[in-house]
Amino acid sequence: MSTPRILTVRPGPDEYAWTFGGAPPVARIAPGTVLDLYTEDCFAGRVRSEKDLVSEVCTFPFLNPQTGPFHVEGAEPGDTVAVHFVSIEPARDWAASTTVPLFGALTSTHATATLQPPLPERVWIWQLDRTRRTAMFRAQDSDIEVELPLDPMHGTVGVAPAHLEVRSALVPDAHGGNMDTPEMRAGVTCYLGVNVEGALLSLGDGHARQGEGETCGVAVECAMNTVVIVELLKGLATPWPRIESDTHIISTGSARPLEDAFRISQLDLVQWLVRDYGFSELDAYQFATQTVESPLANVCDTNYTCVAKLRKQWLPARETHRGVHARLREVAATLRS
Repeated sequence: MSTPRILTVRPGPDEYAWTFGGAPPVARIAPGTVLDLYTEDCFAGRVRSEKDLVSEVCTFPFLNPQTGPFHVEGAEPGDTVAVHFVSIEPARDWAASTTVPLFGALTSTHATATLQPPLPERVWIWQLDRTRRTAMFRAQDSDIEVELPLDPMHGTVGVAPAHLEVRSALVPDAHGGNMDTPEMRAGVTCYLGVNVEGALLSLGDGHARQGEGETCGVAVECAMNTVVIVELLKGLATPWPRIESDTHIISTGSARPLEDAFRISQLDLVQWLVRDYGFSELDAYQFATQTVESPLANVCDTNYTCVAKLRKQWLPARETHRGVHARLREVAATLRS
């Protein structure tokens, strides 16, 4: 096995992308390249204490900075970019979470307008123990402290959208983007359909951990040191972002209302079973109905994101996405050795 090329990228403060599409590539990479990346948190590192309110230290729409985009050589519409997450590690010993007025699932928003006042703006600073792999929650209105396990993930990974669109890095859709699913952790491969020449891949929005749904709208937001392997699957279309782990195949759907996000993810899973596992459409529909797990990813962003996941152990022994996940797992093992 040949040694892959490794490209290290540590962006400066003015070298992030804030959109998918519309930003020039920071580098051209060949398929098979390993990217060793630093990603800043969704606040661009500006929320560092409980006194740093988002409304005072951040400027909308400059939230969710992305490292990239990367032009993947040979990528064309109708292809798929595979992004294997080798490692996702917090870059600091602290992370931040907040409540933001008119944002989140349990408050009035600009789209769900009511007479009640918005929730107050608060900041929680989480202390991370990277050696013991823990994150410490400290309540502000009591003496409650709870030590939780780290579960690092990337809230945002995506490519440029189709049809010359430029989308805010806060928005998830068919191109990927701010899906905020805890499934996007180390050891998985994310499949993204290519919409423009070079794909223009970016990622960011690291979370030290996050519950399903990201209810208040903000996870344990953290800068990350992340290593990924980028591969290209020519002539293989992926209509919505998919994730493959060692144990599951996972479809995503992003839309509003929530039911449509659910439907997209379920339909994509059914179509995945038909294409790669030998099911007829109705057999796949029946089988998925009785086996699928359907965790929420986010119910707070511009579009909501739902996930449909199915255990590989219940599937026929077939190859999916040309076996790239297993191959990239092998490459990842050589990088760690």
